[in-house]
Amino acid sequence: MASDDQPVSVFPKPVTLRDVAAQAGVSVATASKALNDQGRMTAETRERIRETARSLGFRPNSLAQSLLRRRSFTVGLLTNDTYGRFSLPLMSGISDALVDAGVSVFLCNVEEDPRLGQLHVEAMLDKRVDGIIATGKRIDRHLPIDLANLRIPVIYAFTQPDPDAVAFVSDDAGGARLAVEHFCRLGRKRIAHVTGPASFAVVHERAQAYRAALIENGLPMSEPLLGAWSEAWGHEAVTILFDDGEEKPDAVFCGNDQIARGVIDALRERGLSVPGDVGVIGFDNWEIVAEATRPPLTSVDMNLTALGREAGLTLLSLVGGKSAAPGIRKLPCRLVVRQSCGRLPDG
Repeated sequence: MASDDQPVSVFPKPVTLRDVAAQAGVSVATASKALNDQGRMTAETRERIRETARSLGFRPNSLAQSLLRRRSFTVGLLTNDTYGRFSLPLMSGISDALVDAGVSVFLCNVEEDPRLGQLHVEAMLDKRVDGIIATGKRIDRHLPIDLANLRIPVIYAFTQPDPDAVAFVSDDAGGARLAVEHFCRLGRKRIAHVTGPASFAVVHERAQAYRAALIENGLPMSEPLLGAWSEAWGHEAVTILFDDGEEKPDAVFCGNDQIARGVIDALRERGLSVPGDVGVIGFDNWEIVAEATRPPLTSVDMNLTALGREAGLTLLSLVGGKSAAPGIRKLPCRLVVRQSCGRLPDG
């Protein structure tokens, strides 16, 4: 029994490289080379040393490995998306791409503060991150930080990139076409578009695709209604659409899910059924909104998790010494069909 002046530690002593070498009957240098896939030895010896390390629970010193390989196996993720609406699904995809390569992701929120952004970048460089992924809450605004000439790879995802950078965004025009064409297959003839403020580039890109899809399908042209990204605007837009004395729409394509929810509430208040009288499709597929809407909302999903995965894989490729052509890559959206737009005809 230990005396009072000789406390017993409850934490086991970590296994060292020397312990692995002694158990495997080799020198410390040989054990190190086997575990780092270096040096000349038989395959049997290398595997025996690795198996010994596994059985002992040996964990290599990550800092020492970083110095040896000139890599930290960490990546920085910078964002100004305070609520994580877009950055969190992106980070999920990025982590999914990097985890198998043993790379960790550090998320830093720069808000709209250039000084804070600079501090985060300097901290990342001090930690010798292998690369940086920059993301935001809209594709037509640059983060408040200069990421050019950092001498490490930088990838942009869902934010405005620097010139000659590698960037990934969702195909907003393609997403708008998905919505309109789905309505057309359902037999809808008068499709309205209620969307966000004119100051957003995606508003114009989606509206242009909406108009083009109407023309291609021989449907009457309807000028998009622009307002706030809010349920209140969606509610107000229904008044404009249904009180102007013209032919009423039988479908509404909305610029985001909040607008769509406001549209559905306003239609219900008018005694109109969704999707019986009017079909509704949103954009973003924000599940917390789309699935709670009554009826559940059909919505265009920007595939941000897949976008993040592509950004992560591309960064890994750059870190590994491969090249990537500069420019913006547009990844396709997908339509998540729920109950707000009706069902396709049988056959």
